[in-house]
Amino acid sequence: MPINAGRFAGRRNLLVAGAAGVLAGCGPRVEGLGPATNPPMMNDDALVMPDGHRLRLRRWLPEGPPRASILALHGFNDHAGAWEIPSALFTAQGFALYAYDQRGFGASATRGIWPGVEALVADCLVAQHLVGAQAPSLPLVLMGESMGGAVLLAAGSQPKEQRPMAAAWVLLAPAVWGRATMNALMRGTLWAFANALPSMSVSGANPFTKVTDDEAVLRAMARDDLLIRNTRIDAVSGVVDMMDRARVAAEKFDPGPTLILWAGRDDLIPGGAMRSFLDSMPPSPPAVREIRFEPDGYHLLLRDTGRSRRATAIGEFLIRHLPRRAALR
Repeated sequence: MPINAGRFAGRRNLLVAGAAGVLAGCGPRVEGLGPATNPPMMNDDALVMPDGHRLRLRRWLPEGPPRASILALHGFNDHAGAWEIPSALFTAQGFALYAYDQRGFGASATRGIWPGVEALVADCLVAQHLVGAQAPSLPLVLMGESMGGAVLLAAGSQPKEQRPMAAAWVLLAPAVWGRATMNALMRGTLWAFANALPSMSVSGANPFTKVTDDEAVLRAMARDDLLIRNTRIDAVSGVVDMMDRARVAAEKFDPGPTLILWAGRDDLIPGGAMRSFLDSMPPSPPAVREIRFEPDGYHLLLRDTGRSRRATAIGEFLIRHLPRRAALR
């Protein structure tokens, strides 16, 4: 049957225009920062951001005077309670540990909706000021797991006057698997679904991904109602945006003494992406940088069976590189 080229071209153009309209009408949803309406503050159970957004706060304090404060940022789909399991390992070493639900996660009012890279970084900057103000004489350490590590990379690579003023940094299996290290099919599929079906949810559960070898931790996570188990596609695209930003940030990340731990059994961040990230960091930083490869470690490095020795290694690094008054506690 002969093809009517004009009619075919017209239908093709109509389909393209229709698809473009669908994509323009949908698009990823972002619940970012609102207008500043109040000074930020810390309550007993929350950090209140300048736009009024409340971020649930958890804290674990040592028995005696702390030698330093640690502000810990959780990973994607997690919440501040992620630090409950390793908390005693840090308080036993004299550290006060603080953690908050990042915007869009945990008990946040916008739970499940991606907040945007800038909002996560801005919240981190406010949080470190609020936590630091609790004990101004103590050194402040910033520690981030997975997406939390990516947020710290983005925050710490900003111009000096805009970055957090932390005495040391700890990155645990930082989320650095950006689009540059994904194949074209993955990038294209993610873009198409995030723009055409942004609210479609996907489950993160699959038999091939193991985030820890501690069965008790896995059982506790299975009962944890604050974990996000079904994730919007546009939120997946958003966390990839965060990883893109972290990957670029690596090239100028040198805010102070930094310890980076990465896992040999990480099923979420490929080893190739992690090696590419490490290779892109400044080769001879003025500040101390230590990199620890944990060949038997899983993605949740402080929630697998090797967490005790890793928490000890983190504490020893901090004691070596924090101001002397903290080391002499």
